[in-house]
Amino acid sequence: MRRNALLALGLAFTLPLWAAELNVSAAASLTDAMKELATSYEASSGDTLVFNFGASSTLARQIQEGAPVDVFFSADEEKMDSLDKRGLLAGGSRRSLLSNSLVVVVAADSPLALGAMTELAEARFRAIALAEPQTVPAGIYAKQYLQKVGLWSRLADRVVPTENVRAALAAVESGNVEAGIVYKTDALISRKVRVAWEVPRAEGPEISYPVAALKTSAQPEAARKFVAYLSSERCLGIFAKYGFVVHPAAS
Repeated sequence: MRRNALLALGLAFTLPLWAAELNVSAAASLTDAMKELATSYEASSGDTLVFNFGASSTLARQIQEGAPVDVFFSADEEKMDSLDKRGLLAGGSRRSLLSNSLVVVVAADSPLALGAMTELAEARFRAIALAEPQTVPAGIYAKQYLQKVGLWSRLADRVVPTENVRAALAAVESGNVEAGIVYKTDALISRKVRVAWEVPRAEGPEISYPVAALKTSAQPEAARKFVAYLSSERCLGIFAKYGFVVHPAAS
């Protein structure tokens, strides 16, 4: 009995040495998929994942200012590039995993419809929610597309900028705006909106989600292990279930 007690005591002191607590900063659009895959990863690895979801621009700025982050999963390459130029990425850990597409959403019970993207400029759409188009990837992508099709100058005065893409989705869900431009993946997780128009992938901006471990990670091996896990068949299947497009190089 004493031997068992000593063994249990020994395990109590050694187990924490095997497990890591990883701080993962990830784009808001990844919230649901990341929470689902975390369950199996924590069970199999023994590590704990602590998520910080938000606009990629905000997360990148936090990292630059010294926030204790182990893994960064961005919704665009530019934010990851900014960290790379500052020497903040763990060498060889960066990989681009996913893509997405843009959609125009309206409230599920809204009578509004779109027969063409140009109809978004009609007076019936008085306010249109976008993630902040100057800094947040979803908003930047939306602005790029609207500029490409000649609509930005006609819609700029009606744009309601939000903190991130999930906030733009929430603005449509609440009825505070007539429409919003969000990722297709965000529209799929909400029962309170419906897609009024989907931007064809061939016409839309090139959307890319890179992930990397941080050089400043307190758990460098565990951080690299989790980044590698995100490329596993299981994880890529979860991302695909939520509507993300898997980069060919990731599979």
